[in-house]
Amino acid sequence: MYQVSDICKVLNIKDIKTTNFNQLMVKDILIDSRKLLNPVDTMFVALTSERNDGHDFISELYFKKVRIFLVDECFVECNDMTDAVFLKVKNTLDAFQRLVSWHRSKFNIPVIGITGSNGKTIVKEWIYQLLSPNYKTVRSPKSYNSQIGVPLSVWQMSSENEMAIFEAGISQSGEMDKLQKIIKPTIGIFTNIGTAHDENFLSLEQKVGEKLNLFTSVDTLIYCSDYHLITERIFKSGINQKVKLFTWGKQNKPDLEILKVELLPKGSRISAIFQNTNLSIQIPFNDSASIENAIHCWALMLVLKLPMLEIESKIINLSRVAMRLELKAGITQCSIVDDSYNSDINSLRIALDFMSHQKNHDKNTVILSDMLQTGRNDEDLYREIGDMLKSKKIQLFIGIGKALSRHDFCFPMKSIFFNTTQDFLNNFDFSIFQKELILIKGARAFQFEKISRILQQKSHQTLMEINLDAVIHNYNFYRKQILPTTKIMAMVKAFSYGSGSSEIANVLQFHHADYLGVAYVDEGIDLRKSGITLPIMVMHPEPESFDNIIKYDLEPEISNFKMFDMLEEAIHTFDIPRNVKIHIKIDTGMHRLGFCEQDLNKLMERLSSLQGHIEVKSIFSHLAVSDVPSEDDFSHLQIARLQSISKQLINHLNYPIMIHILNSSGIVRFKEAQFDMVRLGIGLYGIPTTLIEKNELQNVCTLKTTISQIKNLAKGETVGYGRKWLATTESKIAVLPIGYADGLLRRYGFGVGKVFLNNGFAPIIGAICMDMCMIDVSGMNCEEGDEVIIFGDKISVSEVAEAMKTIPYEVLTSISQRVKRVYVKEE
Repeated sequence: MYQVSDICKVLNIKDIKTTNFNQLMVKDILIDSRKLLNPVDTMFVALTSERNDGHDFISELYFKKVRIFLVDECFVECNDMTDAVFLKVKNTLDAFQRLVSWHRSKFNIPVIGITGSNGKTIVKEWIYQLLSPNYKTVRSPKSYNSQIGVPLSVWQMSSENEMAIFEAGISQSGEMDKLQKIIKPTIGIFTNIGTAHDENFLSLEQKVGEKLNLFTSVDTLIYCSDYHLITERIFKSGINQKVKLFTWGKQNKPDLEILKVELLPKGSRISAIFQNTNLSIQIPFNDSASIENAIHCWALMLVLKLPMLEIESKIINLSRVAMRLELKAGITQCSIVDDSYNSDINSLRIALDFMSHQKNHDKNTVILSDMLQTGRNDEDLYREIGDMLKSKKIQLFIGIGKALSRHDFCFPMKSIFFNTTQDFLNNFDFSIFQKELILIKGARAFQFEKISRILQQKSHQTLMEINLDAVIHNYNFYRKQILPTTKIMAMVKAFSYGSGSSEIANVLQFHHADYLGVAYVDEGIDLRKSGITLPIMVMHPEPESFDNIIKYDLEPEISNFKMFDMLEEAIHTFDIPRNVKIHIKIDTGMHRLGFCEQDLNKLMERLSSLQGHIEVKSIFSHLAVSDVPSEDDFSHLQIARLQSISKQLINHLNYPIMIHILNSSGIVRFKEAQFDMVRLGIGLYGIPTTLIEKNELQNVCTLKTTISQIKNLAKGETVGYGRKWLATTESKIAVLPIGYADGLLRRYGFGVGKVFLNNGFAPIIGAICMDMCMIDVSGMNCEEGDEVIIFGDKISVSEVAEAMKTIPYEVLTSISQRVKRVYVKEE
């Protein structure tokens, strides 16, 4: 914690007007106004970006009792903020980084800095698992490795820490120099080099050189000497003259020479030579990435001179890193935020922020275990957690563990405590959970997965996994294609293309989407009941729905004169005090819905007759062939027609009205026609229709199931209804609990479709049944219970659609509501 006067000296700030300047202290840094936990001793850093300006949220934070602000020197404070401190600098991000660099200089402890193209977060988390019993360790929260994430991580360093572990990632030249000054690592780990973010570097060689800048002042640098490009750049740069190198690999005479990797049924045994001694470790993983990550950790432990017996005993117990939160349907209409393998205060902050995005429930509950090996005083730790829970309006807290039970006085909300997870399972009445959002967050030793299984809504083994980070990535990709002033309407119709309406809508609302679009009024009502306050356009209002449109403040599309009649009747019936917002649909050539050019005079008359009762929010149309370059002349004709008709209507009504016509593919292909708003649909869910989108979008939806049963068949036996598949040799088949009632359409059977299983593909054989299908797994290593991917990263929705001779829209929207949706977000 620092006095504001200390910060002023570091940042060379001299002109402070506030009278209570010397009384204020800074403990916490806030960069996102939505994530405020405790205003006391918090400094808000007003960062600016292409889309957002932190200065816009200062008034809101002042109202919430934040009093210290790091702002741009041009910022003009309000006259009524006389008790606030405004620290004015030329560049708030640069000042923030310089402040944290100064904070880092206060500590003389081992600091491990990790960079590379892949594996940074896993290596960091595994090092923490391995070393935290020996050292009081601070580390980056999950993947906080950016220009903002790194200083937020390093700011956590305190006098209690004996070791720190930070990861650093870059996407362009010059960034690592800044991160090096903040982290100042004493030990470096360069995990590997790959092609991520290649577009911002002249060559792979340049990218390696940029990443190496993190290690210019370390005592020891650990890397795999089999990556020849890394070795070449180290010696060309001269880093080897200043830094001790610790290498591992199979080539180039490394310090830790890997002799053999033996794959075991439940892991791997790695044999090596170190200092002329034969050594070996066993790890509980057998994929190549985990083996590489584990050897980096082994190398570090050798550098730290830990006894080999201790290394062996610890590394065999490495556990998978829980990289994400999962939002699942729960019992008694609850929703479960499952983080049952991870418990530390930073990830708790992230999980509580994630809970605050979800507006589906009025009541929030947290089930938390003791936090192990934090190195902090227990009372200070649990008081801070109690304050966090209170600030996030947690109504019920359930603490599991002896330390939490001893510190029950730290939790001011309604609280219940149990010494062990089994005590909780044996004695808690689960029926008290009703229609609430429940966070399950526990250290691995507490086995909170048992709690998760009880609280989850029971369903069969097939589920659709929706990656909320990918939704955000795709949303931001389209954001970058348009002007800052152009609004985005995100389409969440048809259950968000099968992805789940309220869950997706909550994420979009949190990330400042401007509008939502639904097909029917019922969809809009559900969103309103789930806490969505964004404007919602209803594209197909039904005759009997206009009363609910008015009641729930929805905005109907009006595409014919009969709709005007129904709207007018509803307005007079309810005698509402406000204007009803509407959107006028123009048919510019698709010939589906909308007013035609010959309707224009009558349309203007009708709009005039309803003046004082309605407000036209937008005039829009729909491109028919936006993804077909050979039809661009027709698309330009549609755009021109909309411009002409809109101009006449806006002149007639004489007030500002938005215009929009672009869909997902139109956003990237017709940027000149973005007008006031664009409508983002299938692209949001990771389905590309252009090459640009294909290279940039991330997969959102993964449909997965498990093997129910495996059967061995003799030559000549058949499979399924109609005996459509014949075993031409001795064969092995697997039965999957997914069929056409789940949305796996019958035409994907008979050898047309395939699934991904244990690093290989297996064809779907015979006829797809209502609830099951069969796959040929002859020659594959698989067991009952193994996971099977129907579509996802390995088999895209577009590939499935092409095999079915349909479009991705049909594939996604066909997935039945009985298929459980699980929403995942990286912490």
